[in-house]
Amino acid sequence: MSPVTDPIGDLVTRMRNAQVAGRTQCRAPLSKIKLQLCELLVREGLLQSVTMEGTAPKQELVITFLADHSALSLKRMSTPGRRVYRAVDELKSVENGFGIAILTTSQGLVTDREARLKKIGGELLCIIS
Repeated sequence: MSPVTDPIGDLVTRMRNAQVAGRTQCRAPLSKIKLQLCELLVREGLLQSVTMEGTAPKQELVITFLADHSALSLKRMSTPGRRVYRAVDELKSVENGFGIAILTTSQGLVTDREARLKKIGGELLCIIS
């Protein structure tokens, strides 16, 4: 098995595939940025919960989806081969405010709304609607 070159893309794909298959949970290898991304989605009300299982070096994230929510549309924007950066004045609302864009900034992972309020730009990781 080859190593994963894009961990965020791998997480987004695992979540998308699990939802299409009708699963209530999915698992992914643990990393700090994946944990922060999932916690941000829980805070925004798009995921039910995220927990860690296992012992260190083989810890996993267990992501639980909302039961009454339709499948999320997850799209990876910035990849290892093509980084996408946005200044604060270039941030547009996603799906007329019904979706969110997740950026990594000097102040950590934030949504597009939070980035506009804080007046900071950053790398556009993914769009969720």
